[in-house]
Amino acid sequence: MSSSTASASESSLDKHTPMMQQYFRIKAEHPHQMLFYRMGDFYELFFDDAKRAAQLLDISLTARGKSGGQPIPMAGVPYHAAEGYIARLVRQGESVVICEQVGDPATSKGPVERQVARIVTPGTLTDEAFLEARTDNLLVALCRHQHQAGLAQLDLSSGRFSLLQLDSEADLIAEVERLQPAEILYNDSHGLPPALQQRKGLHAQPPWYFEPDTAERLLCQQFSVSNLEGFGCTHLPLAIAAAGCLLQYARDTQRSSLPHIRRLQVEDRSEALLMDAATRRNLELDLNLNGGRDNTLASVLDRTQTAMGSRLLKRWLHRPLRDLNRLQLRQDAIRWLLEDYRHETLAETLRPVGDCERILSRVALRSARPRDLERLRDALQALPGIQSLLAGTDAERILMLASEINTFPELAELLQRAIIDSPPVVIRDGGVIAEGYDTELDELRGISENAGEYLLQLEQRERERSGIATLKVGYNRVHGYYIELSRSQAETVPADYIRRQTLKNAERFITPELKTFEDKALSARGRALAREKLLYDELLEKLAEQLADLQVSAASLAELDLLCCLAERAETLQYCRPLLVQDALLEIRGGRHPVVEQVNDTPFVSNDLHLDASQHMLIITGPNMGGKSTYMRQVALITLMAQIGSYVPADTARIGLTDRIFTRMGSSDDLAGGRSTFMVEMHETANILHNATPRSLVLMDEVGRGTSTFDGLSLAWSCAEQLASEIRAMVLFATHYFELTTLPERIPGIRNVHLTAIEHQDSIVFMHEVRDGAASQSYGLQVAQLAGVPPKVIERAREKLIQLEQDTRPVPGQHEIPRETGGPVQPDMFASPQPGPAEIRLKALCPDELTPRQALDLVYELKALLESRTG
Repeated sequence: MSSSTASASESSLDKHTPMMQQYFRIKAEHPHQMLFYRMGDFYELFFDDAKRAAQLLDISLTARGKSGGQPIPMAGVPYHAAEGYIARLVRQGESVVICEQVGDPATSKGPVERQVARIVTPGTLTDEAFLEARTDNLLVALCRHQHQAGLAQLDLSSGRFSLLQLDSEADLIAEVERLQPAEILYNDSHGLPPALQQRKGLHAQPPWYFEPDTAERLLCQQFSVSNLEGFGCTHLPLAIAAAGCLLQYARDTQRSSLPHIRRLQVEDRSEALLMDAATRRNLELDLNLNGGRDNTLASVLDRTQTAMGSRLLKRWLHRPLRDLNRLQLRQDAIRWLLEDYRHETLAETLRPVGDCERILSRVALRSARPRDLERLRDALQALPGIQSLLAGTDAERILMLASEINTFPELAELLQRAIIDSPPVVIRDGGVIAEGYDTELDELRGISENAGEYLLQLEQRERERSGIATLKVGYNRVHGYYIELSRSQAETVPADYIRRQTLKNAERFITPELKTFEDKALSARGRALAREKLLYDELLEKLAEQLADLQVSAASLAELDLLCCLAERAETLQYCRPLLVQDALLEIRGGRHPVVEQVNDTPFVSNDLHLDASQHMLIITGPNMGGKSTYMRQVALITLMAQIGSYVPADTARIGLTDRIFTRMGSSDDLAGGRSTFMVEMHETANILHNATPRSLVLMDEVGRGTSTFDGLSLAWSCAEQLASEIRAMVLFATHYFELTTLPERIPGIRNVHLTAIEHQDSIVFMHEVRDGAASQSYGLQVAQLAGVPPKVIERAREKLIQLEQDTRPVPGQHEIPRETGGPVQPDMFASPQPGPAEIRLKALCPDELTPRQALDLVYELKALLESRTG
């Protein structure tokens, strides 16, 4: 709670106005969230909330009189524009409590009653205005115990709910990096690993939120089951505890039972190709190294027609599979879609489907807006056409999707009758329900909209009935509708005329018909709005009755959209279908980098690769900018694409299912974590050496370059030996240490390759072609010259290079590592010192066997040994 609010709440509330007393009571329940307090046509913020909102939203900070003798800092936003302001706050990591007036100001004694309607937090967003359409918005809960952790994730905007249990802190960090949650809930008593403590959206929860029995009971209640055995998670107590906390938090914020959360999925890490945070960053799956979304794998592959298909693509990219059967089913589906260009026709038919996943979630939460229902109507009307296009398929996965996509003709017809074309954004002002859908609503609208015409018709009828040509029908705000006659004519009015008002020269009457019309007309607009809101709520109820089937159809439509997208990419970008095998194998002919080939103006130079059990490591040499990193990354991306079921950028490919991809590429420090560039490099290297297996793909680029030459060379040599001899992973090892090119002579399974370049008049032309053998030189000076280093510096460097190449000599103690240049031997500050003669002599004797004379002689002997060594 903010300091000013806290002091006010702790003192006697009697010092404050009744309205502020009400505010303090509500604020005390939400001390760490910004309270939007409804007052008439504005949401007001007070005290520190107001100061912070003024700063974050760039709105005016004012004061609202005094309460408790002190001025009240205040800031406010119009209620009809609040969405935009709330969205801005949530994007900055704030949580907002929305407090609405629920009482009637006309009948309230004292302040109008107010209640919290909902709480908007970064991880519980469902409104379209708050969400990025093509990116998941996840809420994650973590429950840690010793080295193990349970993790639960929920996408409230689609209803996807899953959990998994992890065996180490490193695995937990890797999963958080995979999910990139908008908000993380954690046990206040256990804290978070240091690597997660700087993330946005962290919210500590009390320990009792993670109580296992309570969590299990809450989950059983949500899914209407007696136990969780059917979900296959009873052996995952930490994951269940995390899921219980997450579900309780979501219920509290939404003030709802969350009826669209109908399924709990258990994830198994062994089913997926695993990647750590460094690998995801280096491969630029959906974020580039600068944090943007351009020039990423997702940006090249994403040609989906729907936002839900786009989100599914990113989930597939971040969790490739190791299930050969599922991947082959996806490949068969893409093959069928490519035949006769079926994907083109289906893509056009899918275009009106929109984001059904999120629309259905808003239907379940009763927050769907009129345009949501319009888009849902368009989607339902497109389903029969999609079904007809899927008929007769021989692709098993397409058959499964077709069976899950229902057509819902009754709902489509209902929405067609009920919702007008291009409805307003909100139901608040009406005008959403179509004419002819409801007789009572049409009548109320007719009264309100056609009152003038009705009164003219009534006036004409009454003149004819009474025979009084000067009879007039009128209205005033005090007395309502009336029939006015002169006083002389008032004695001859029909019997059903009832005197309403007497004027100096006229009499005013009302008839039963006019009274009925008056009752309807004066309240017609309000009653029409109320009736329309009632009908709208009934529509949501009818849609919610079939919510489960609608959600299944939406999920299948998203996958169908994604498969069509992958088929289009395969055709347009000339991708091939890879042959997936269980062996440890990577065989790529004419492989290309899927992103680089799209952004380069010049034709991309394709390259081959062959790794298997007998040849599992390539030592890659060649100049900087020669294409080593591009070649390595393209191999990883081709492997990853194959393991989401996609076709790949190559002429042909045989891909063995890989369990993990590791990368040690680039250089960056971790200032917040207190780690230097070299320390980051070594952490990543250690992770690879501890966790790689013979089925892993390892990319290592310039290991050891962050320290001195001899240290770096020794580390690179040792790492390469370990990977090749002990781990036997599939490794691409790029280096500028030419000494490593002798490894193939010493260790079986290693081969040298190099990226080609041509020197021309002190300049260099990169060919980007991979050839057998080691590079003959590094071309470092030529690259520096291309970068614009001054000619004087280049010339001096060339002179120094000649001198160093001539001044070579062997390094004592390092004969096992061939070396290119000489220099002094660098001491190793971590190495144990070699024992001297005195130490050796001492270790060899037994003190108990020495006579006094022998002990004295030994002292002189040891002294002489020490002096001879230091002298």
